[in-house]
Amino acid sequence: MKIALLGCGTVGSEVVRLMRMRTTELADRVGETVEIAGIAVRRAGKDRSHLGVADDLFTTDAIGLVKRPDIDVVVEVAGGIEPAKSWITTALAEGKSVVTANKALLAADGPALADAARAGNADLYYEAAAAAAIPLMRPLRDSFQGDTINQVLGIVNGTTNYICSRMSEAGISYGEALQEASDLGYAEADPTADVDGYDAAAKAALIASLAFHTHVDLSDVHREGIADLTPADIKAAADAGRVIKPLCIASRDDDGISVRVHPAMIPLGHPLANVNGAYNAVFIEAESAGRLMFYGAGAGGTETASAVLGDIVTVARNRRSGARAFPPEAAYGERTVKPIGKARTRYYVSLEVVDEPGVLARVAATFAHHGVSLATVHQTGRGEDAQLVVVTHYAPDEQLTATLDELKRLSLVHSVSSTMRVEGD
Repeated sequence: MKIALLGCGTVGSEVVRLMRMRTTELADRVGETVEIAGIAVRRAGKDRSHLGVADDLFTTDAIGLVKRPDIDVVVEVAGGIEPAKSWITTALAEGKSVVTANKALLAADGPALADAARAGNADLYYEAAAAAAIPLMRPLRDSFQGDTINQVLGIVNGTTNYICSRMSEAGISYGEALQEASDLGYAEADPTADVDGYDAAAKAALIASLAFHTHVDLSDVHREGIADLTPADIKAAADAGRVIKPLCIASRDDDGISVRVHPAMIPLGHPLANVNGAYNAVFIEAESAGRLMFYGAGAGGTETASAVLGDIVTVARNRRSGARAFPPEAAYGERTVKPIGKARTRYYVSLEVVDEPGVLARVAATFAHHGVSLATVHQTGRGEDAQLVVVTHYAPDEQLTATLDELKRLSLVHSVSSTMRVEGD
């Protein structure tokens, strides 16, 4: 069984290493030898002797490698939209199964790739695209087919979880935590994709598409980053018996589905509250299976390569048996993807107000006017002023936003010092 490897960076190098280290095991599991027959790279002539493979395996002609008649399976770990999309669609058109870790491409063009796989009678697997070594895509794709998933709540980006964890543990600022993440190699030189939520949003689109059998495009995902988090926000969460986590939330109700990525407060007793550092975890609530959590390393070359090898074994076995596990038809559910304004959530709101009779009643009336009920209210005097902290019941996001806009215009409210969505109760 001959493999074409497209990309030889952090993940690709680990795929090579693990395949060499586990040659015998892979052959036993597949039923024949699995070997890398070619590796497409961007730059020729670079010293890659540490990989322990022959120099003539490397090529800069990725399409030529994909089209070689002796290639059985194409593994794409280069990333990006193009030329990766052209490589993958070419492979699928020629009936060659594809394994990819390309979350950005799958989020942007998943249905087109699925159509190409069906047309070419080929497999398309992507376990490593959403949470590296954590087995998540396969369960969503296969194991829950007899069940109905109501919500997926997860931490799917290790960099932002590390930053939030360190801000909570050490009481340091966002900038200090980001610098630590960079020094440890968790954050890229340009951390925008992580800290602004783009990476998590692409994963959220994939997760929601599989969970709810509805194509969710990257543009359907509401995205907020963590760069505005302050030590005051962290302290406010702690005072409320909660912790702030960077969450991916995909949920369904009778009106459709909502998919969003943003920081939120969750109770200290929630399973996700103790997922710290660069680890990831995904919490699933299904009607029959109940609550399940998948936890582990959500990033890293070795971890991602482990998931890639798992997919290689699966497609290799399918090829030997003549079976095909076509990509699931994501769109048959045809559920409406709701904008963020229609998503139902709760809010933590901290207000700096005038400390005089009637203020609490006026604030409560403002929430009521917009159809938002209050779950808890706590007021602390500060001389002539006071701090008023409220946590709302569930309400559409647009009603909560309208409430906050009106509160900011009230003369008795000096400022809305902190707002944060509340999840996981």
